[in-house]
Amino acid sequence: MDAEKDNDTVKKEIEAWKGFEYALRKPNSSLFKQMLNECLENEEYGEAFKSKGSQFSAESLFMALIFQQQKMISGLIESLTSSQNKEI
Repeated sequence: MDAEKDNDTVKKEIEAWKGFEYALRKPNSSLFKQMLNECLENEEYGEAFKSKGSQFSAESLFMALIFQQQKMISGLIESLTSSQNKEI
């Protein structure tokens, strides 16, 4: 039941940002929607939302988005480093 409530908090916060999505141009809107969906699908983020409480749901969403981006950046750096090491 708590996981369902946490997921509702995430869903409500993401729904609150729909207007922002529609204000973006198509490519950016698609990326923004994808980022939000990834936050919704990741169960760890639900736990993080729970730790901060519903009154801080926007801040939790921002941190989840930043964390998602950092994971992607770190993965790209690791991939580039690995590719460069293979060339040597």
